[in-house]
This record gives sequence, C-alpha cells and structure tokens, in this order.
Amino acid sequence: MFKPKYPTPDTYPTINTAVPPAPDHNPAPAPQPAPLARTSAAVELVKSNPVLVLGGLVVGGLLLTSMFLAIAITAGSLALLAVVIRSLMNDRR
Repeated sequence: MFKPKYPTPDTYPTINTAVPPAPDHNPAPAPQPAPLARTSAAVELVKSNPVLVLGGLVVGGLLLTSMFLAIAITAGSLALLAVVIRSLMNDRR
C-alpha cells in the first residue's frame, strides 16, 4: 500500500555482453522477524481513558494560568510600591 509505483521506462537498458558471475549456491539466511514495538505508559493511558487525560490538561492549564497571574499581580504591586516610595523620598527634600 505504501510502496511507490514507478512507471515503466520508455527505453530499455542496453544488454551487457560481459560474462555473468557464477551463481551462488548458498541460500540466503532467513530474515529475522522484526521485534514488536512497545507502547509507553502515556500512550496506554490515553488509549484507556482520554477523558482523564483531557481533564488533567485542563487542570494543568488552569494552574499555570493562575501562577502567571499571581506573578503579574506581584510585579504590578512592586512597581506601584516603588513609585510611592520614590514619591515619598522626593517629598523629604
């Protein structure tokens, strides 16, 4: 199914008049079967319960969003505090 299908060539190669090599009478060794692919625990979890994984992603997103919001609020309050302290220092002069 996934093998490419090449069109037949328009011209055929010229016949080589050299002596062909002697045939090898030793049979080729049998190919070893490919090892089965192992699936990871994460793949098994998603296959067994995708709703649980989706819920975990939503909760993780909410936690990250709340942490970023806390950092932004802290940075804003520190900036406001710096402005107030600078204003008080300028009033003392």
